Amino acid sequence: MESRSTGNPSAPAQDWDPDQYATNARFVSDLGGAVLDLLAPRAGERILDLGCGDGALTVEIKSRGADVVGVDASPDQIREAKRRGLDARVMDGHSLTFEGEFDAVFSNAALHWMPETAAVLAGVHRALRPRGRFVAEMGGAGNVVKILGVMDEVLSARGYPGLQGHPWHFPSPKEYAEYLRAAGFEVTGIEHMPRPTRLPGDIGGWLDTFCEAFFRVLPEAERRPARSEIILKLEPLLADKDGVWWADYMRLRFSARRTA
Repeated sequence: MESRSTGNPSAPAQDWDPDQYATNARFVSDLGGAVLDLLAPRAGERILDLGCGDGALTVEIKSRGADVVGVDASPDQIREAKRRGLDARVMDGHSLTFEGEFDAVFSNAALHWMPETAAVLAGVHRALRPRGRFVAEMGGAGNVVKILGVMDEVLSARGYPGLQGHPWHFPSPKEYAEYLRAAGFEVTGIEHMPRPTRLPGDIGGWLDTFCEAFFRVLPEAERRPARSEIILKLEPLLADKDGVWWADYMRLRFSARRTA
């Protein structure tokens, strides 16, 4: 799961603990089947998994007979991917170093962690062979809007702009299609859809796993109280009558081809 801050692309917005990620966020790869089917990897193809995390979906691509390389900015996640027997490399998605060697680039739930879209897409374009395809799913416009609203309220009440540490970019379909075309891609499909996502516990595990950048703006002594208040305020918004929590996800899924 690639992660860089919006203010400084060279500085991590999030540190990834593979065990914590497996406990609180395994749904990310578990729900990646639709975008994997859109990729439709074929035996013998060479495929790049951009923002591969611990390699759970990279393994699936490999199982279909493709020669796959996974890259991610997190050394800890790459270490886990290597334990799965994968060709996995630490690499910032803003600075891909490949030149015309892949039939396809795949990405799931990672591009919204890469704020400098033009740099990312230029690297993807370079990495692909002519007419190579780019298939991905990411957070789209409106993603986790309820969570962000409550976090902004709670942190701002403590004197810290709640979205100051916002590490994500959630574009609209029109916006991202324009980015793709400007980077030399033909957009072959793009859709924007709600996908309420069941969490394995309450929202606390999700906050711990994905929201480090937001809590960094607070003094350490204020972080746990703020977290508790956020959970309390989100419960009536995101927990159902049975006590099951759902994150208010909006996904952007697309397929594109390098035009030349």
